[in-house]
Amino acid sequence: MAVFELQCSRFVWTNIVQPNPVDVQKLGEKYPQIHPLNLEDLLSQIERPKVDEEDDYLFVVLHFPVWDAIHRLSRASEVEFVVGRNYLVTVHDGSLKPLVRTYARCELYTEERHKLVGKGANDAFYGLLDQLVDYIFPMLRKVDINIHRIEDNLFEGNPRAIIREIALLRRDIIALRRIIRHLVPVVEQLSNTEHPVIREDLEDYFGDTIDHLNAARNIIDEDYEVIVGLAETADTLVSHRINEVIRVLTVISVIMLPLTLVSGIYGMNINLPLSEHPDAFIVVLVLMVTIAGTMLLYFRKRKWL
Repeated sequence: MAVFELQCSRFVWTNIVQPNPVDVQKLGEKYPQIHPLNLEDLLSQIERPKVDEEDDYLFVVLHFPVWDAIHRLSRASEVEFVVGRNYLVTVHDGSLKPLVRTYARCELYTEERHKLVGKGANDAFYGLLDQLVDYIFPMLRKVDINIHRIEDNLFEGNPRAIIREIALLRRDIIALRRIIRHLVPVVEQLSNTEHPVIREDLEDYFGDTIDHLNAARNIIDEDYEVIVGLAETADTLVSHRINEVIRVLTVISVIMLPLTLVSGIYGMNINLPLSEHPDAFIVVLVLMVTIAGTMLLYFRKRKWL
């Protein structure tokens, strides 16, 4: 839907937001060396992260998390990079804030433009990749904050609300975990590639990005283990509370059983002991209270109450 271009010396950064077939067709006309299959991939939103090494360029598909506040879930946002000798093409849906903000800064400030794209396509590609990876960590810190809040309220909060919060956070952690795990092998492949577009001295920089991704993966793996433990603890607490309720209801039912028996017997229309006694009701009532009290004392002695 929108095509933007920045030029610095001989280098051109083409940024396409929400591409349509016309945008992709024009891109193919401008860069005929881009393979038609790669151009077709630019319009797809279901591509898995990958690196395609062509003779004159690299085609890279990556997924980064974007927070969906409505559904409280981190969703994968796809971005494609076409890295050539003197050009860089980025294609995305506009939801990745680091990419949008970086382009806006480069467009407004000459210093920012030279800093990012002044050294060529490979440095610009690495700079954008590094910013997108760093963008993951604030989301991980938010997950940690949510975990700590659940830990604080686990034994005192509303069980139903706690279980719902755990379920939502667990779903978000699983989504983040999947996105980060798919990123690691792709960046490792970039680090090990010997394509002429990528300078050899960038290998250490890509290695640093891999270290950041591995750190993010370790964090999200630990968060997953913690949230699974919290879910098991919450289930145990709920089961314990249910057992407490069932035990009380069972005691009440057991106490009511002999009382029901006595009332049923004396409710029959036949001659029974004390049936003609003027205080028969009081006597039967005292008998029922005695039975109930005796059973309560017995249950208390056995620590069932």
